[in-house]
Amino acid sequence: MDERKERLSIEENFTLLDELLKRLEGDELTLEESFETYAKGLELVRQCRESIDKVEKKVLVLEESGDVHEL
Repeated sequence: MDERKERLSIEENFTLLDELLKRLEGDELTLEESFETYAKGLELVRQCRESIDKVEKKVLVLEESGDVHEL
């Protein structure tokens, strides 16, 4: 994946994943193209997972008492 795609939002990555799934479900791809598309999808899933992990680590809950807890 190029550097630009690594900076896509989670939502943009999900949109790309949806497009890849539709291509894989169709009959137009050769076996080689299917493998390439699948590999691209796996990379997008990895990027989404990393983005979600980063967000989860930053999520804080501020209780009424002022205590801060990581989720």
